[in-house]
Amino acid sequence: MKAARVKGLKPEAPLADSLERIVTVRLAELCAFMPAAEDPANVTELHDMRIAAKRLRYILEISCDLFGPYAAPAALRTKALQSILGEIHDCDVTLPLVLELADETRAADVAALIAAANAAGATDLDPAGVAATAPHAGAHRGLASMAVYLRARRELLFARFLELWLELEREGFRARLGFAIGERATAALSHELHVEPGAAALPSSEV
Repeated sequence: MKAARVKGLKPEAPLADSLERIVTVRLAELCAFMPAAEDPANVTELHDMRIAAKRLRYILEISCDLFGPYAAPAALRTKALQSILGEIHDCDVTLPLVLELADETRAADVAALIAAANAAGATDLDPAGVAATAPHAGAHRGLASMAVYLRARRELLFARFLELWLELEREGFRARLGFAIGERATAALSHELHVEPGAAALPSSEV
């Protein structure tokens, strides 16, 4: 997913102001995936939301000290969101591979059973002998079990994702983070003045 462009960035602008612009765009980018991501079938939206969460998390982790107190907890909350969306994505990527492999092994066993029947001159197959003669008989059960596991895990993780998003809404995640990035921490103000916290500011001619 291509990141949304952050407009209005200027090299001469205060660092905290530029970072506020970036976080504002990344926050809006993340929240825009709802309510589409509430549908478990929207795999693409969930994957792109994970990427949006990652971008917001990284910018918050390097800038939260410049903003109000909620910025740091917001970085942790965003990390948790990214993590669970990442686990869902892993299931979405792995399950098709398992199903594809299961199809391939079934096709290979069908061909092997037909070849064995033809070689023996048989006109039909004995169901009781399939398990003993199919080359991948042991693999079928394992692949089926893995597919069930991935489907169940995906459903469980998706439910947890919805719960986490509801928690974020209840705590006012978007509004509180939007307010926090508009604040300027004492350390940030000192950084803008190029002095250590608690030290006297130099006259403008000496900065």
